[in-house]
Amino acid sequence: MPDRYAAYPSLELERPADGVLRVVMSAPGRLNAAGHQMHRDLAGIWTEIDRDPEVRAVVVRGAGEVFSAGGDLDLVADMADDFEVRLRVLREARDLVYNLLNCSKPVVSAMAGPAVGAGLVIGLLADISIAARSARIIDGHTRLGLAAGDHAAIVWPLLCGMAKAKYHLLLCEPVSGEEAERIGLVSRCVDDAELHQVALEVAVRLAGGSQSAIRWTKYALNNWLRLAGPTFDTSLALEFLGFGGPDVREGVASFREKRPPSFSGPA
Repeated sequence: MPDRYAAYPSLELERPADGVLRVVMSAPGRLNAAGHQMHRDLAGIWTEIDRDPEVRAVVVRGAGEVFSAGGDLDLVADMADDFEVRLRVLREARDLVYNLLNCSKPVVSAMAGPAVGAGLVIGLLADISIAARSARIIDGHTRLGLAAGDHAAIVWPLLCGMAKAKYHLLLCEPVSGEEAERIGLVSRCVDDAELHQVALEVAVRLAGGSQSAIRWTKYALNNWLRLAGPTFDTSLALEFLGFGGPDVREGVASFREKRPPSFSGPA
């Protein structure tokens, strides 16, 4: 892989077909959760991909049979304890969404197992999202005592409607791959054994198509998401405001202790 990607050590990069770059989120033993380095890498790599003349389409997956278990709890705790870390991750969270939207190359996501948090940003903001039947898509912000920021407010209502978006985002209710396809949250649902082959086939088709036509179509369609920019910015600000409150500490503690949370923060 060219030196241009050396700055993204938490991501495994492969070229499985002509014009296709495969980005693999890899955190062994942590269900590919995004820690400090991976969160930084996921935010920044899209501008590099956009400049890479050898890339015409991208596939994003997790290592093994898991997409991503979301934000690493150590990262969440550090954000709650350290204002400077919180500011840095806020910038990264903003850049992750906008850099992905503005990357001219079409992106295909292949989601298996849990798809949560920072990984789910890419999973659902990908131009074509493919879920395995076993996938469990979860936006777990409110379970952690935080407003649903990241990508949730910008894209869930557009994909599956406001009623379904509120149901799943307020309750952190999991969505299976089949249900995600049924409600329009993802582009396709396929058998687990076919997931990565189908994702690659879709990327190969994109890489072989008219690049100007595909990229300009993506740009125009993403204006629907750009129109929701103020909604996204508000949700992100409210999410990060919550990192300074007591509920997130209880949320992290309850996850680590494997018990229901008991929130007592101000309403």
